[in-house]
Amino acid sequence: MFLDYFALGLLIFVALVIFYGIIVIHDIPYEIALERDHPHADAIHVAGWVSLFTLHAIWPFLWIWSTLWRKDRGWGFSKIKHEQDELQSQILSLHKNIEYLHHQIDSLKNERANSEVDGTQNTVTTDTESSKGDA
Repeated sequence: MFLDYFALGLLIFVALVIFYGIIVIHDIPYEIALERDHPHADAIHVAGWVSLFTLHAIWPFLWIWSTLWRKDRGWGFSKIKHEQDELQSQILSLHKNIEYLHHQIDSLKNERANSEVDGTQNTVTTDTESSKGDA
């Protein structure tokens, strides 16, 4: 008779521990969200209770959702935005350098063309002057 009551007590104890354990486990994403000051902590908590009815099928997604947010960097996109801004400024700087180099090349080509034209004219004038002197 004692063993029957002991077995019944043990069965009730195990059932309560399992019930309490499931409730504690379902609350882990909410606790993570609170610790990280997640802006959707309440929604994660409600979704955790809903996951009890879905046999914790959405629980892994709640875990991911709660761990995505960090107070120091938010969703993590600010670093990406900063890197993109930095890359954009480097690209603009490179474009300015390329434009400057193209301008330098064009001015050097113009100078070379002008010097060749002047050299040709000087040669023509020198040739005409020397031919006048020969006559």
